[in-house]
Amino acid sequence: MEANKKNLLILHLTVFVWGFTGVLGKVISIDAVPMVWYRVLIATSTLFAWFLLTKKNIKITKKQFIQFFLTGGIVAIHWIFFFHAIKVSTVSVTLVCLSSFTLFTAILEPLIKKQPIQMGDILVGLLIILGIYMIFKFESQYTLGIIFGLSAAVASSLFSTINSTLVQKSEPSIIGFYELVGGLFWITLYRLYDGSLLNTHFNLSTKDWFYIVILGTFCTSVAYVAGVSVMRTLSAFRVSLVTNLEPVYGIILAFIFFKDKEQMTAGFYIGAIIILASIFLYPIYKNKKDKL
Repeated sequence: MEANKKNLLILHLTVFVWGFTGVLGKVISIDAVPMVWYRVLIATSTLFAWFLLTKKNIKITKKQFIQFFLTGGIVAIHWIFFFHAIKVSTVSVTLVCLSSFTLFTAILEPLIKKQPIQMGDILVGLLIILGIYMIFKFESQYTLGIIFGLSAAVASSLFSTINSTLVQKSEPSIIGFYELVGGLFWITLYRLYDGSLLNTHFNLSTKDWFYIVILGTFCTSVAYVAGVSVMRTLSAFRVSLVTNLEPVYGIILAFIFFKDKEQMTAGFYIGAIIILASIFLYPIYKNKKDKL
């Protein structure tokens, strides 16, 4: 029981750290693509160092490497869309849009795993669509941010659904490491194509370096390892409920750091409440359904 309480606290802290990434994305002055490149570079290096210290065997098959490597590209796209949405709108708008991850998972998971779509999933999805409509209607000045936020949710849903099958045969930390390697490769390739990497002189401001190191270490590699470790003792139901607090933590932190800049219309908050209520009800519905 004590182990469960400890791991539950670790999970809450981990989700809180994930929620803090939105604030970091706003205060770091560089654009989304180079920001994610630095993030993945630091996170990959940190995880590799952790594997060396723990003398962990990270050998995988050629097939596994290709799967993880390609999935890493989707992870990179998710992060780029997420941080770009923050840059062109607000942390609150982006995080609420990212919460629609539940809707896209309800659609994509049955398609990828060739399972029937459940009526309950459709109802939850309709509620989330209603919430998104409310946000679009009342925060039209952030249309571009909303589109990128929703696109980030689609990418997140896609790689999470893929990982839910991959994790059955491989250790999560190994999957995460090679996905980060893949993400680093694809972003580097893109930056070579557009010429931006050749202009990278690592001459960021001290403030940017400080925040990027926090983003790459604590908010990515450390949080990832911590998040994976607690799943050994906590139920998937409890993990999903706590994970749904990420946008709540993120929005609260955004208010603390940015105050008036995060003030929204009443329509936004109605839409946000509909979406957040839906994603909290979803795991409860799934849990009860699985017990029938």
